[in-house]
Amino acid sequence: MTKPHPPLETALSGSASTMRTSRRMAWRASAIAWAAAALLASAPPAGAADAPPLQRGSVRAPAGHEVPIEIARPAAPGPFPPLLYIHARRGFEDEDRAHLRELAAQGFLVLAPDWQAGHMIERWPKAHDPATEADVAAALDALRAHPDACRIPVGIVGVSRGPYYAIRLAAARPQDVGAIVAYYGHFQDPNEPEPQQLFAVAPEVQRLRAPVLMLIGDADFELRRIVNGRAFYALWERGVPVALQMYPMARRAFDFRRDATPEEKVATRHARQTARSWLVQHLGLDAQARCPGAR
Repeated sequence: MTKPHPPLETALSGSASTMRTSRRMAWRASAIAWAAAALLASAPPAGAADAPPLQRGSVRAPAGHEVPIEIARPAAPGPFPPLLYIHARRGFEDEDRAHLRELAAQGFLVLAPDWQAGHMIERWPKAHDPATEADVAAALDALRAHPDACRIPVGIVGVSRGPYYAIRLAAARPQDVGAIVAYYGHFQDPNEPEPQQLFAVAPEVQRLRAPVLMLIGDADFELRRIVNGRAFYALWERGVPVALQMYPMARRAFDFRRDATPEEKVATRHARQTARSWLVQHLGLDAQARCPGAR
């Protein structure tokens, strides 16, 4: 026998109740997922709790003031290949500290000066202050004298404005700088007028001997991409080891953007590995990034 259908109003009532229950369950699931995502976002990165703390101190600049520095070192016994880290004009921030820890985890002794603090320069200065170059040079001296540093020319990792300091140092002190990694770097004096920014590179590019790795996104600002390209050709024509890695769909600061796209996150991982390989090769390290002659 065919089972009779329930009255229409009963069926509708049951359907509405089921829909309300489904909506409540879906809302609760969404709330749980949101809370879990928020918890993950607020948690420190994997391994951050185990990372050794950064050492903070200062070095004295030639003008007599103190330059704040932070140092990241590997957990293993030294000595280690020395790296000078030069931050961007946005200031020295937690994203820079995370980068220091990554470099130390790769086997490097990393020293980073805050080239703005000693001169009380606000974040995002447009002009370049030449007096800050002496602060960075003092940090280089402190790194080379560090008891845990190999006695080899240092590597430099610079971010945005940082590579301009790097090429100035490397041109003036070629015996002290063994390799440069430039993240979307300045290769022209920021104080030069617009035509020079577009059609020329800094004169230091013509004197560089240190190998240079350029890392930049193809969605970076056009002027920065053009100047990186001009510097690449100038170095290559002179026989200086140089490589330019252009990342598709990657914007300025792709490696620490809080709104990074999936492509930019991949670009960051690739950039970190490529930078390590460049430094290992041109600082004369072994595959484990150990100092020459280490066992």
